Amino acid sequence: MEIKIRQENEKDYKCVFSLIEKAFSTIEYSDHQERFLVERLRKSDAFIPELSIVAEIEDKIVGHILLTKILIQNENQAFNSLALAPVSVLPEFQGKGIGAKLILRSHEIAEQLGYESIVLLGHQDYYPRFGYELCEKYNIKLPFDVPAENCMVIELIKGSLEKVNGEVVYPKAFFE
Repeated sequence: MEIKIRQENEKDYKCVFSLIEKAFSTIEYSDHQERFLVERLRKSDAFIPELSIVAEIEDKIVGHILLTKILIQNENQAFNSLALAPVSVLPEFQGKGIGAKLILRSHEIAEQLGYESIVLLGHQDYYPRFGYELCEKYNIKLPFDVPAENCMVIELIKGSLEKVNGEVVYPKAFFE
């Protein structure tokens, strides 16, 4: 089973919308609005086309990941970062490493584009295998009340978070 990873294009939007809906349909800790979030983010200043990535098997899109621009801000400084939200794989293709391939490829592209870190809200047992650590280790806070074990960050460049701390500022598309 060959998995092709490539940048999403406009022709993929309808298929990706459906894929995200199916991927999150049975997830307990979901508001089931992820597909609408992706649509809003694509229209926002936070969107980076190179970081909207799909996975294909035999020309069928089976997975998608989106990373968008955020800030980590304190009283004195603001630091550029990325938010990983969401990563989606069709239910019948989950558990086959597709999500992992999307995450790892998105990390490579983000680093090539000059980004140093990625923040996410996700499952505490899944993301640490990719190098994600708790946000609280770096005194980074999310702007909503969620369990600390689900708030994670990764340094794409070693040491890049040493002087970073503050609250994550998401684009307004996250809250519409």
